[in-house]
Amino acid sequence: MIDNRLVMLSMIDRHGTVTAAAHALHYSPSTVSHQIRQLAAELGVTLLEQRGRTIRLTAAALSLLRHVDAMSTEWERALAELGEHSDEVAGSIGLCGFSTAAGLLLPPTMKALNERFPRLRTQTIEAEPGECFDFLLAGDADVGVVVATSDIPAGADARFHQRFLIDDPLDLMVPLDHPLAERESVTIADTASQTWILGRPGTTYHQLVMASCTAAGFTPIVGHYANDWNTGTALVHSGFGICVASRLSRSQDLHPVRRIPLSGENAPTRHISAVTRAGAEERLTIRFTLDALSEETQRLMARLERDLLS
Repeated sequence: MIDNRLVMLSMIDRHGTVTAAAHALHYSPSTVSHQIRQLAAELGVTLLEQRGRTIRLTAAALSLLRHVDAMSTEWERALAELGEHSDEVAGSIGLCGFSTAAGLLLPPTMKALNERFPRLRTQTIEAEPGECFDFLLAGDADVGVVVATSDIPAGADARFHQRFLIDDPLDLMVPLDHPLAERESVTIADTASQTWILGRPGTTYHQLVMASCTAAGFTPIVGHYANDWNTGTALVHSGFGICVASRLSRSQDLHPVRRIPLSGENAPTRHISAVTRAGAEERLTIRFTLDALSEETQRLMARLERDLLS
C-alpha cells in the first residue's frame, strides 16, 4: 500500500545512487529517475540534489522517509491485526538467506510452514546479506537470514526487526597429518607460521580472519584465495595450507580434513540473525517462521557440536 516511488526513494538513500537503487528494484535507472522527478513535482519539493558526481537526498527527502518508515511499520501491524480475523491462513511468504542458511535452515523452516499452514505458499531465495535487506524493503521477501557484515543496516535500524539466532564459530581446517591435527583446540595465534587460504579481499570471510589474526598480533601468510568453504577445504585436503570454515558448513564431508575448534578471545565467529520488516514480526506466519528458525538453528548447532566432540 506504500507508494512504490517512496520505496525507490528509500532504496536510493540505502545505496547512494539511482543506478544501484534501480538494480536492487529491477528497474531501469531512467524509470527510477522519472518516478522520483514525478513524485517531487507532486509534492512541490526537491528530493534529490547533485553533489559533484554523486546524488544526495535533500532535507525534505530525509524528512519524508522518516514518515514513510513509520507508515510502513503501521501497515505491517495492520496486516497482523487483520490476520487475527482470518479463518484460515493463505497467501504466500518469501524467505531469503545466505548460502549456508539457504541450504540448512530455510528448507526445514519452509517444511514446517507448509505443515502448519497447508494453504500458504512458500518461496526461498539464496542471497547475500545486503541483498536480503533489499528484498525485504522491496517486498520481494518477508524474512531474511543474514550474517552480520559491514554493509548491512545496524541492528537499531527502525525499518527492521532483527532476532539474533546464533553465533556460528569458524573452526580451523588442517590436513589430517598436520602437526596441529591431534590438538583438541587451538588459538588463532597458534597458526601464525602457517600458510593460509582466505576469502578474497573485501569479503566478510577475509575481514573476519584478518581481524582475528591482527588482534592476535600477526599478519597471516596468504597462499591462496577461496570464498567457498568447499574450495578452501579441498585445498587444505591437498596440503596447500589451512583455512577456517563455518561450524554450520559440512565441507569436510567432501574433502577429509581435521576440523579443530578455535578457542581464545580472538576466535572468529559469525553472528547470524533473522530479520523482517518492522511490525511484520507480529504477523502469525512470520512469528511462526522466526520461532521455527530459532529452534532449527539451536537443534542444528547442538548436533554439530556433538559431532565435533565425538
